[in-house]
Amino acid sequence: MKYSGWPETGELVVGEVDEITDFGVFVDLDEYENKRGLCHISEVASGWIKNVRDHVNVGQTVVAKVLDVDEGSQQIDLSIKDVNEHQRKDKIQEWKNEQKADNWMEVAFGEDLTDERYREVANALLAEFESLYDGFEAAAIHGTDALEDVDLDDDAIEAVVQTARENVSVPYVNVTGYVDLRCPTGDGVDRIKEALQAAEGDGDSVPEEIELEVTYVGAPEYRIQVRAPDYKTAEDALEAAAGRASDSIATDGGTGEYHRERHEDDE
Repeated sequence: MKYSGWPETGELVVGEVDEITDFGVFVDLDEYENKRGLCHISEVASGWIKNVRDHVNVGQTVVAKVLDVDEGSQQIDLSIKDVNEHQRKDKIQEWKNEQKADNWMEVAFGEDLTDERYREVANALLAEFESLYDGFEAAAIHGTDALEDVDLDDDAIEAVVQTARENVSVPYVNVTGYVDLRCPTGDGVDRIKEALQAAEGDGDSVPEEIELEVTYVGAPEYRIQVRAPDYKTAEDALEAAAGRASDSIATDGGTGEYHRERHEDDE
């Protein structure tokens, strides 16, 4: 998606070098419709520059900082040298992500997606998320719940969620914890099985974006493994699973103890 407006001073932009002169470099801004900026020779690189072409080439993709915007004269002043390598990499990745999201819009709503419908959906997502990509990523992780505040009809939301789950590579983290379960009653084995089932939870206790598995280590220890979108979510799910197991066994006269490290005598 290309924005129809103007970039803001201080913003980082991605563009393609389309002309090189003795006094600087003209850059076609990839994120804005019909917008072109000038990077003066003094802003291309640090130090004295003998030949601009030693630093940039026509057709090269660059990340530049917006120094000034004069809408009246249709002029955008840029600086390439003011962008460090970390900023450049982050901006390029952000730009690539938005290109992916742009393609996903067509996948979600068909090749005959009109500009008007595109803007309607895009603006609704951007009202709740920093970028289109963020909206698709949230939909991939949390499903329709992520879009409950987005001003779109149910069919549009379902299209975004389905496309997101088929195309977005969601970053996941894995955490592991342990719970010791003991039950002195005659049917203690059955009570422990029930506690393990409680730990694994169901659709109400374990959100669909979380994968949770409970395995036997060695009596009385059981391993709980959680795969989730981020560490906080994973840690919360891990503790909640151990808590469900402990509560279940406690109602039958047993005990449950949660710990993060495996017992040394089990190594």
